[in-house]
Amino acid sequence: MNATRKNTLMILGTASHVGKSILTAGLGRVFSDHGYRVAPFKAQNMSLNSAATPDGGEIGRAQALQAEACRAMPCVEMNPVLLKPSTDTGAQVILLGKIWGQVTASDYHTRRVEQLFPDVLNAYKRLFREA
Repeated sequence: MNATRKNTLMILGTASHVGKSILTAGLGRVFSDHGYRVAPFKAQNMSLNSAATPDGGEIGRAQALQAEACRAMPCVEMNPVLLKPSTDTGAQVILLGKIWGQVTASDYHTRRVEQLFPDVLNAYKRLFREA
């Protein structure tokens, strides 16, 4: 019998600025205080505000804050796709901490599943194995 049990908790919301990031940070701290290894994960984040990981990658500031709350080292897997708006209809795409390209919204939506989703899924799997 496997003595290690893995659990996943998902925080969902239907709007921006409703407290998902802060709630996630708070719950991460509570679980960390109870001895769990916690890793925040947000597959895609849109923000001009970013934070650097120890290895020089770029992630959303909210995920860096959540990592700190969880007592975890921030890493690019916690926020594999960061969209940094550059125009009303375009953004710079940061994939796994590095610039991937500049895209329009429509171009991003046609390319994200085929070109970005495999990396997002692998990032989640790495975090899941370690947390």
